[in-house]
Amino acid sequence: METQRIREIFPILLRRNYLNSCSLGALSLRSEERLGDFTRLWHDLGAAAWYDHWWGLLGDLRRRVEATFGAPEGTVALLPSTSACLAVASSSLEWSRRTRRNRIVATELDFPTLLYPWMVRPEAELVVLKSADGVAIDPQQFADAVDDRTLAVATSHVFFTTGAVQDLAAIAAIARRAGAFTIIDGYQGAGQLPLDLPAAGVDFYTAGPLKWLCGGPGLAYLYVREELAGSLTPRITSWFATQDQFLFNSGDFRYHDDARRFELGTPSLPTVHTALGGQEIIDQVGVSAIRSRNLMLAERLADACREAGFRVRTPPDRASRSAIVPVQHPSPAEAVGQLAEQGIVVDQRPGIVRASPHFYNTTDEVDAFVAALSALKLPRQDSNLRPDG
Repeated sequence: METQRIREIFPILLRRNYLNSCSLGALSLRSEERLGDFTRLWHDLGAAAWYDHWWGLLGDLRRRVEATFGAPEGTVALLPSTSACLAVASSSLEWSRRTRRNRIVATELDFPTLLYPWMVRPEAELVVLKSADGVAIDPQQFADAVDDRTLAVATSHVFFTTGAVQDLAAIAAIARRAGAFTIIDGYQGAGQLPLDLPAAGVDFYTAGPLKWLCGGPGLAYLYVREELAGSLTPRITSWFATQDQFLFNSGDFRYHDDARRFELGTPSLPTVHTALGGQEIIDQVGVSAIRSRNLMLAERLADACREAGFRVRTPPDRASRSAIVPVQHPSPAEAVGQLAEQGIVVDQRPGIVRASPHFYNTTDEVDAFVAALSALKLPRQDSNLRPDG
């Protein structure tokens, strides 16, 4: 698809310079049409639409996500959020007081959702790795921290504030050698990075349509390695996890034989529809093409920011960069607010203005953002901010 044709599918691009896909992907006309199909069927058939229409869409979405993950059929479950994915996945692990296999290894750069579930478990020993440069974690740090007491390595595919891409295969190999699981938050990876999760060897991978997959909020995807998908027994469960769920037999609970055993209650049907619309576009454009274009846009943005005198916290290794560009700024909230008044939509996190171009953005939009940021009447630097990695 040509860039102009792609841009016509996303109406916000006609109104705003939208560079915030790592917070919320743009809504497409295709997703809007899918949502319209849902409301029309709801008006016309009510609950009867479940059996001839909506039920089949759940399977369609699972299969499309499995293809995006490079994964076989039966390895993806639909859940309401990453938090739910992490809770259900962690509930399937065997905690052993006898062998003291209770260590969880995470990092200070991970989104807090990855750390909170372990913080509230008194039996868990949470080890949080520190970043030497504030940008990334050296895989050797995982190797040094993981031992026969480790239950799981829980970390990110892409760090949400620096955009650094982690080597999943290296992390999975470290965990496997110690007999530990890998639980990967891939919400900032899926949709902007090509994936082959079976080849990477990770045990769990969470993602969803909210960001780079352009499908909106209210849904998440949990990948479970095929060898585990039919054997683990999650202790947080509900009726979508059981076989023959429409028999409504409260006296007989039998897990599904595949990753659906990790599901909970009824998935958000509106988001199932918008997610399918976004997924169709991602599939049509191709994640490899998206990766190439996004990296070009992100590097142009980062280089222009440096030329304008800003510090940009991105990995020095090109292969470890993503389309998340954190620009250090002493007043990020004020800067983001002033940019919004000019129709430029980015986001802020502590100490940074965070821009994230996607395949539907242009070099002109990237250049306009840098020019506008440079022209703001705000101080640029703070000696307490960490330097580039």
